Amino acid sequence: MITDGNSNEGVSPITAAAEAYARGVVVNVIGVVDRESAGMRGEQEIEAIAKAGGGIHRIVSPTRLAYTMQMMTRHTVVATIQQVVNEELRAIFKDETASLESLPPAKRAEVVRSVDEWTETAPLRVALLIDASASMKHKFDAVREAAYDLLLSMQARAGKSELAVLHFPGNNAKAVETDVAWTAELAKIEKILYKLNVKGTTPTGPAILDALAMFGEVPRASTRRTANAVWGDYVV
Repeated sequence: MITDGNSNEGVSPITAAAEAYARGVVVNVIGVVDRESAGMRGEQEIEAIAKAGGGIHRIVSPTRLAYTMQMMTRHTVVATIQQVVNEELRAIFKDETASLESLPPAKRAEVVRSVDEWTETAPLRVALLIDASASMKHKFDAVREAAYDLLLSMQARAGKSELAVLHFPGNNAKAVETDVAWTAELAKIEKILYKLNVKGTTPTGPAILDALAMFGEVPRASTRRTANAVWGDYVV
């Protein structure tokens, strides 16, 4: 998710992010925050959303946005694969403490090489949730450019990459608008990014829940947290 924080409508985005993580969907948050507002409510909210969503967050200037999106996407893919590897090791060794770090150096190096390969070849699904509220207006050119750079980096992967693009607030009082549903034809998405209008309130929590519905793991009403969820999909 790309936002400047300061949600002001609907369910708490922290609650919504926790619901996403309970369903195995990681919520990463990039905060595009003005220097004069750093450390204020928006930045605190950004950090809290990522923490509740089991993800990472970064506070960046518009000029660093593109690099940060690519870095966070790769970081989460690697973390996801390592999570799966660790669970497999625990099952193989029947030891709840087994992990990649506990392997002998030679074996660990071999597995790390495999993780690097899987990072580039494993199927990847990213839902890009963009804050298009009025407060983002002067930052939105940078958001478009960063999203385009993310598309290029996903296209360069060897594995299948699917992307969905959503923005909030939506039209006609909707919390979120789906601009592009899951697609592997990433070149088509560039045109969508330049049609987005910036206006309105900031219903971050409802937008997260609507984005979560795209993954379709379990009914939305569930609030059950899965302690050992394997992360196959995630929201950036």
